[in-house]
Amino acid sequence: MKVTPDTLFSDCYGKYAIAAINVFTLEQVSGVFRAASRSASPIIIQTTPVARDYARPEMLLGMIAAAAKSYPNVVYALHLDHGNEAHVEAALQAGGYTSVMIDASHEPMAENINRTRAVVAAAHRVGIFVEAELGVLSGVEDDLAVDAGSARFTRPEDAAYFVKQTQCDSLAVAVGTSHGAYKFSGDQGIRFDILAAIQQRLPEFPLVLHGASSVDRDELMRINRAGGRLAQGSRGVSDDEIARAIGLGVCKVNIATDLRVLWARVHREFFVQQPELFDPLVPGRIYIDELEKLCMDKFEKLGSTGKAKTFLQGAAY
Repeated sequence: MKVTPDTLFSDCYGKYAIAAINVFTLEQVSGVFRAASRSASPIIIQTTPVARDYARPEMLLGMIAAAAKSYPNVVYALHLDHGNEAHVEAALQAGGYTSVMIDASHEPMAENINRTRAVVAAAHRVGIFVEAELGVLSGVEDDLAVDAGSARFTRPEDAAYFVKQTQCDSLAVAVGTSHGAYKFSGDQGIRFDILAAIQQRLPEFPLVLHGASSVDRDELMRINRAGGRLAQGSRGVSDDEIARAIGLGVCKVNIATDLRVLWARVHREFFVQQPELFDPLVPGRIYIDELEKLCMDKFEKLGSTGKAKTFLQGAAY
């Protein structure tokens, strides 16, 4: 059952959060839908412009539609992540999406407002939910790269003004997380003081946490034991941090890096341990199984396990 994010957020606000999972491949689409079906967890399926370029929009959306048909009990929203105006226009014309993100966070405030406002007007005309971003996360994701010196936190005093001016439906905030595998070092972590101040100025308004993968250290170690060279010493976002953020208005938690780390671990270990094999379907099946477990664990920690039943009772999209 496909829904818009506001349907999910109105139920989860302050109680649990929705995993927003970026998918690129058949294996990822299959694993995420299988996990959501088994856990009865609502989800947000995300595609980035890079994912659309890689698989082609028709093929990527076709895989998602086929998975939704195979798992009719899965309650999901389909979201375009980190789009510009051209990406949003293409998504709106293609159909299928229930929400889009306009990312003008690198622009000055006035320009961000103007660009976001225009996208909101176009999307709202056809009933599509809009996520915007205020503040800049550091790190690397797809073709986005921002060094730590260029990152900046969301100013709480700007958040309410930005939402009022743009009429966006949710807001991605920069509170210390970052894209990619290397997020926090030492005592760094989410700035809960900033998050609390934003919630105070935007009560009941859904906030979004980008760069929220946990980046399991054991996974990194296993990758390196199988020949990888990923840097050690940094950490991802902890379960305790996520739980605390949910109480401060975070409704949507973006997860992408954890799927990539898992892909690297499964395939490196497989070909080291079974170098005589070359059939891509064998490690592909292992990855789907492992991804299913990862997602089910995420849903449990976000508190969304079993919550899909709320939306399925007597509902039809």
